[in-house]
Amino acid sequence: MIGPFAGLASRSLFVFDPETAHGLSIAALKTGVVPACRVPADPRLAQTVAGIPFPNPIGLAAGYDKNAEVPDAILKLGFGFTEVGTVTPKPQAGNDKPRIFRLVDDRGVINRLGFNNEGHEAAFARLSARRNARGIVGVNIGANKDTADRVADYVLGIRKFYGLATYFTVNISSPNTPGLRDLQARGSLKALLDAVLAARVEEAMRHGKSVPVFLKIAPDLTEEGLDNIAAEATSHPLDGLIVSNTTLSRDGLKDQVQAKEAGGLSGAPLFRRSTAVLAKMRSRVGPDLPIIGVGGVSSAGDALEKIRAGADLVQLYSCMVYEGPGLPATIVRGLSSLLDREKVSSIRELRDTRLDQWVDTKL
Repeated sequence: MIGPFAGLASRSLFVFDPETAHGLSIAALKTGVVPACRVPADPRLAQTVAGIPFPNPIGLAAGYDKNAEVPDAILKLGFGFTEVGTVTPKPQAGNDKPRIFRLVDDRGVINRLGFNNEGHEAAFARLSARRNARGIVGVNIGANKDTADRVADYVLGIRKFYGLATYFTVNISSPNTPGLRDLQARGSLKALLDAVLAARVEEAMRHGKSVPVFLKIAPDLTEEGLDNIAAEATSHPLDGLIVSNTTLSRDGLKDQVQAKEAGGLSGAPLFRRSTAVLAKMRSRVGPDLPIIGVGGVSSAGDALEKIRAGADLVQLYSCMVYEGPGLPATIVRGLSSLLDREKVSSIRELRDTRLDQWVDTKL
């Protein structure tokens, strides 16, 4: 069980710069310094989404375990699933340091990492080593900054990890790779989804199984941009959406010094915008397409609000910087208590119950 000492250890990482602290946390998970946290199974939290049986709806978003170093240790913290990456075909260093900034007064983080990772081969070797392990591990795929063909890079990701990924996330929404978000434009998105999903069909025939593909979008889209993504998502055999990535907005921040740093903002300040975009997308795609809600989740109440706004599953990451490694287990237990209060037999019964209110939120 993760107790107050683990929380204290997490806060002690604040004496280090954010990127050093991140590396130390990965090392702690590798060595078992951060203990496992058993979460009692609650069948009311379990559901099947995109054909995958999730034990609970709380997952770790991509960006933490970029190189697939600790997926099993992460799952032992109480998460129902985890997502590694973003992984690009070739290793790349990312943007110049410093490139992560804590906004402590806002409980937020700004990063401009730029898909720093060790490339396909390193992640493939680690995921191959755990091939027979249990647990849901998604693979978030991206394109190299200097690639001549971004679409081809995503196709390479599908082919490389097809036998290892529980699901794929096609990440076209990071603000830290120049031009990447241009793939959200309708024509570019159609070409990308055509190629990625065609590769999925070919790999499914080869492997005898169909691996779900999700598309991760930005929270800074216009209403027209949301319309276009919804149109392409529903006209392709896409398995779901992830809403959303980090934002370029700096609205309402207390820390106006760090706010001047370039990059994507995550953590608590992203909750309102990301939840509103989630609801707006749910209203466009209808009730059947799975959506994973991400952005600013730091409590069971936040997670449930994402679900009320239209999410089937919820991911978090940046809020663990402030709440520590016990956060996922705390949220899962808190959701069980909230279901007791709501007197429902499945968390799915609460999905969309505040959809209309969030759809009407002004961005």
